[in-house]
Amino acid sequence: MDIETRQEAILELVRRQGSVGVEDLARRFGLTTQTIRADLRDLDDRGLVKRTHGGARRVESVSNREYADRRRLRGPEKEAMGTLAAALIPDDCSVALNIGTTTEQVARALAGHAGLVVLSNNINIITLLMGSKARELVLVGGTVRASDGAIVGEDAVEFISRYKVDFAVIGASALDADGAILDYDAREVSVARAILRNSRTRICVADSSKFERTAPVRICEVAELDYFVTDTAPPEAFAAAARRGQTQILTVASTEVRALKRG
Repeated sequence: MDIETRQEAILELVRRQGSVGVEDLARRFGLTTQTIRADLRDLDDRGLVKRTHGGARRVESVSNREYADRRRLRGPEKEAMGTLAAALIPDDCSVALNIGTTTEQVARALAGHAGLVVLSNNINIITLLMGSKARELVLVGGTVRASDGAIVGEDAVEFISRYKVDFAVIGASALDADGAILDYDAREVSVARAILRNSRTRICVADSSKFERTAPVRICEVAELDYFVTDTAPPEAFAAAARRGQTQILTVASTEVRALKRG
């Protein structure tokens, strides 16, 4: 069996099983563990698997999850993060939120705020806030993506450029330990960048599972944000990148601990 055929067979096992072990693969193919590790290293370099201690696992970034499925992932964590991010935003200000299941939770937590002007390229967020205490809801104009209600494209970017908001709240599909905030769709990223560019205070909300994923398009660096809101402490390299940019990291876990101590 040549290398290409063997690596395709390994990929098929990863797709079916979710993960594979070096020892098992070595026995299956009658090869040394060094050869298998070289295969996994090559597949990892190409972004097709994620190497782990003693093997490799499926890379979730190969294809984005369906939006409805992503809504169900880490629901309690996203709700807590939404509450934490919303606490940074006062009444009677303007805020822009982009597409994402976590930014939707921020919007839910903002429903009790009074006098907000809310700008979003997320139809779901505008719908959530209808009937709330918001002063004005602004739906970004442009092409609607049927799968999740996102409004993307150059028309959306141009629309956002007409505004300057007090707070930007963006989500992300993947996070890199070096501080990169990442997503899958270049059109979606263009909108997120426009929201950040046309805001005074920049907030990113993303749970820790995003460190287990990769995505090809860079939104920004953590150092370009004012706040990064997550559920648990991020990797030290990411935290160091945040410190260099004077970005404040807020975690649900640490906030709960402080609340308990005050109680």
